[in-house]
Amino acid sequence: MAALIEPAHPLLSPYLKAQLTGARDEALRVVLEDGLARGLSIKELELGVLSAAQREIGRLWQENQVSVAEEHLATSVTQLVMSHLYRHLPRESHNGKVALVACVEGELHDMGGRFGADFLEMAGFEVRFLGANVPTKSLLAMVERDRPDVVGLSAAMSFHLPALRAAIDGVRALRGQEYPIIVGGHVVAWSPGLARELGVQALGTCADRLVKGCREYLGC
Repeated sequence: MAALIEPAHPLLSPYLKAQLTGARDEALRVVLEDGLARGLSIKELELGVLSAAQREIGRLWQENQVSVAEEHLATSVTQLVMSHLYRHLPRESHNGKVALVACVEGELHDMGGRFGADFLEMAGFEVRFLGANVPTKSLLAMVERDRPDVVGLSAAMSFHLPALRAAIDGVRALRGQEYPIIVGGHVVAWSPGLARELGVQALGTCADRLVKGCREYLGC
C-alpha cells in the first residue's frame, strides 16, 4: 500500500486503509461504530475523516502512488459511507431558504459538492443537490424554474475554471449581480486571486466555513 501522511484525526488512518483496499464494511465500521456511536459529530467525521481522506487520496493520485482505478475505488467507499451518515444528519430548524448545489459542467468529482450539500442541510437549508457534470444550460434552467435563494458551485480541477465562470455569469444574468453564489472545491486552492476575480459571496475548500459565510450574507 502507498505510504500515508500522518493523520490529523485518529480515525483517518484506519479509514484510509479501508478505502484503499475497498473494504466497505470496515470503512463503515470505523465511521459508524468507532466514530458516530462513540459521540463524534457528523461535522467532525465529514471534515476530519472523510474529507481529509479524499484530499489524501487525491494527493496520492497526483504523485502516481495510486491508480485511477484505486482512486475511484476509494471514492466509491466514501460515497457509500456518506449515504449511511445522511440519515443521521443533525438539522437545525428550517430557515426558509432553498440552496441549489451542483458541480460545474465537465466536473466529475462530486465529493466536494456532496459535503457542501450536507453542511447546508445541517444548517437548516432545503437542499437540491444536482451532482457531477451539470451542463450550464441545464443548471440555469433549474435556477430560473426553482429560484433558489443561493447557488453553490463545486469545481475540483483547474481546467474547469471556464465552466465555473460561465455558470456564475449565467446565474447573475438571470438573478442579478448581487445574487448569492458560493464556490467550493480544490480549484480554489489552485487558483490564487480567484475570490477577487469571481466576486462571489463565499469561496473556499472547507464546507463548514463556506456555509457560515453564506448564512452571514443571507442573515439566517
